[in-house]
Amino acid sequence: MRITKLELAPAMLGESPLWDPDIATLFWVDTIRSTVRSFHPGSGRERSWPTPSWVGSIGLGRPGHLILALRDGFHSLALATGAIVPLWRPEPVDERVRFNDGKMDRSGRFLCGSMGLHAEPLGSLYRLRTDGGADRLMDGIRIANTLCFSPAGDILYFADSLSRQILAFDYDITGDEVGPPRVLIDTAALGSGPDGATVDAEGFLWVALVQTGQLARISQQGSVDRLIDLPLDLPSCPAFGGDDLDILYVTSIKDSGSGRAVSRHADGGSILAIEGLGLRGLPEARLRPA
Repeated sequence: MRITKLELAPAMLGESPLWDPDIATLFWVDTIRSTVRSFHPGSGRERSWPTPSWVGSIGLGRPGHLILALRDGFHSLALATGAIVPLWRPEPVDERVRFNDGKMDRSGRFLCGSMGLHAEPLGSLYRLRTDGGADRLMDGIRIANTLCFSPAGDILYFADSLSRQILAFDYDITGDEVGPPRVLIDTAALGSGPDGATVDAEGFLWVALVQTGQLARISQQGSVDRLIDLPLDLPSCPAFGGDDLDILYVTSIKDSGSGRAVSRHADGGSILAIEGLGLRGLPEARLRPA
């Protein structure tokens, strides 16, 4: 295993790494700087797109587009022009809340959880519908994180970071049903709340342990298969990328802007690339067309 730091300018609050296999490009967000960024490893080209408010997470839209979870709801970003078009927002907009961690399900529906700006239990978990509306799947969330799906798409993983419990839900990939939650693992024993997460091709969950500077690989039964110590202190979210989806990219935090997470490390906010794990990830779905 080899861990390297990408030679890119650090983010303040790096989150939501996302690999687009069609253009071999890594995307991620700097939430506090209201910016979407990208890096093409083959050419070294970097790009960035400003957003009108904090951006919590992104997903693959139709080719040439990303889905954005901005502070107030879901939007679409055209990469060629930078144009941002609103898709859906809750009404009325609650200024005490912002959207945070999000992911596309395996059938191409974007889910995202919101959070209280001061970690109050004001957040909800939403799923964007193809008809332009959204379903609210959960309420009372303080910090929405760890959103990802099993390889078959039939299990949804999610956590309120302050609870330190990663939940698993049976998930209807072709319909609307979401089963009752069950606790997959309580990460209190690992010394950290869970932050962002992804799933590898073998169905194991990779979770950023933001308070201990580690990544955990967790089985479908909730046991810890592997812990990796990282060369920075506040990892935020992992995602597989590269031509063979065998590189694990990890974003990190320099300063979350809330006072809850301020890096003591010179490389805080950087992106790490982990190679040689001996396993691969799964391609992320694109937004399902209406």
